[in-house]
Amino acid sequence: MQLLTIGINHHTAPVALRERVAFPLEQIKPALAAFKSLWVAGGSSAEPEAAILSTCNRTELYCAADDLSTREAAIDWLSSYHGMDAGELAPHVYTLPQSEAVRHAFRVASGLDSMVLGETQILGQMKTAVRTASEAGALGTYLNQLFQRTFSVAKEVRGTTAVGAQSVSMAAAAVRLAQRIFDKVSNQRVLFIGAGEMIELCATHFAAQEPRELVVANRTAERGAKLAERFRGHAMPLSELPARMHEFDIIVSCTASTLPIIGLGAVERAVKARRHRPIFMVDLAVPRDIEPEVAKLQDVFLYTVDDLGAVVREGHASRQAAVAQAETIIETRVQSFMQWLDARSVVPVIRHMHTQADALRRAEVERALKMLARGDDPAAVLEAMSQSLTNKLIHGPTHALNRASSSERSTLIELLGGVYRHDKPSSDH
Repeated sequence: MQLLTIGINHHTAPVALRERVAFPLEQIKPALAAFKSLWVAGGSSAEPEAAILSTCNRTELYCAADDLSTREAAIDWLSSYHGMDAGELAPHVYTLPQSEAVRHAFRVASGLDSMVLGETQILGQMKTAVRTASEAGALGTYLNQLFQRTFSVAKEVRGTTAVGAQSVSMAAAAVRLAQRIFDKVSNQRVLFIGAGEMIELCATHFAAQEPRELVVANRTAERGAKLAERFRGHAMPLSELPARMHEFDIIVSCTASTLPIIGLGAVERAVKARRHRPIFMVDLAVPRDIEPEVAKLQDVFLYTVDDLGAVVREGHASRQAAVAQAETIIETRVQSFMQWLDARSVVPVIRHMHTQADALRRAEVERALKMLARGDDPAAVLEAMSQSLTNKLIHGPTHALNRASSSERSTLIELLGGVYRHDKPSSDH
């Protein structure tokens, strides 16, 4: 089996492209079935394995199959699934085979490939991706082993290095940017759209600044109210957003919507109602919640996840020693996994040897039973059976030695010596 990871992330593609190949959670299981069928249709002899990791910063497909040489086919599938032209997507896609795929998985889970160095959210997202793939029946021996080792490596890196120390999260970066626009966040009204993990993190950071008002708008009213209550704020129905947008100085949005929920016209009306007092907007969703044209409006300061990247990278240099330590750990664990993978490659050969040997055994036992049934001497039957079985078992190696060239024969003798361990008889008595 061959391992392969293909994908795009914040290093290779802008958010405008990433949002077009993102997979909503409810689409992942059917997408996995479609992706696996790519190799089944191509005549794959072994059951392929697959998992999809889709976050605001990356969309990646991890797979294992007996033939993963068709990079173009995988890119064609990804682009066609999302209704894109393959030529548009291909320049942004990375393809990582075998040990590169293993190394990449370890680095991603450890937070070394994140926009926020050392962040922990990606580990939970990867575990969700693995659980979803497992529920879809898309995991097997190889990817199961890869991800279990991935989680173990991530735990080791986070437990023995300072990669995550003093990291600046997206939420903290949003507060920093808000402080550049407004003298005091404490004088501002803040609206959070959504109630997921990222919004909860942002609400924690903004609440620490004690804003004038904190409001949560969410499709599920109960969940929004529960989150607002935690931060001494209040909730409002998402349907009221167009009419009340002008009330808020800071708007942070991160939902799972596949289409923008804040359009250009709505923001234009809000700016007019505010008499051109500035609005600070943060769109942490992929696909984006806020139409990108909003950024062109005067008095609107719109930031996406990519815009926040420069802020969160400011502290990376101070943690390079920890990164080097983490990379060393990862490299050692990659080598260990590849040794396991190499060992797995001989399993089909060993299984075939067992099948052949068992077939020979059964044939000889059947012949011996017939001889006993007709009254032959049991000792003679056992002797004949043992000789016949021995001859058949060593026929293959003997035939190979007789047909080998002189150089091949030397190699075979050395290998067979290790197999049969024909040590010289000891002179000790």
